Amino acid sequence: MGEILRFPERVAEKSDQDLEPLWRELVGQELHQERSRRRERLVDVAERAGVSMQYLSEVERGLKDPSSEMLHAIAGALDLSVRELAGRVNRPEALCLAA
Repeated sequence: MGEILRFPERVAEKSDQDLEPLWRELVGQELHQERSRRRERLVDVAERAGVSMQYLSEVERGLKDPSSEMLHAIAGALDLSVRELAGRVNRPEALCLAA
């Protein structure tokens, strides 16, 4: 018959501390920090962005992954460009804050 093939050894699962945060979590965190820094209410930013308060809250908490159009609207409501938001999220210290 044929030869027996063995499955490769399982690599130990990464702990939650070893995992990199998701992009949506970093974006949400940055949006929340900017809104808080500006001392603005969730409802006011959501209204300017044309999204529901619940949706904005879920984006800020990293539960929703907004489309580029939604991200443009939300960032714009905070006087940010998507490019500026992405630059902030890409900073090395942003990864430290997410942990």
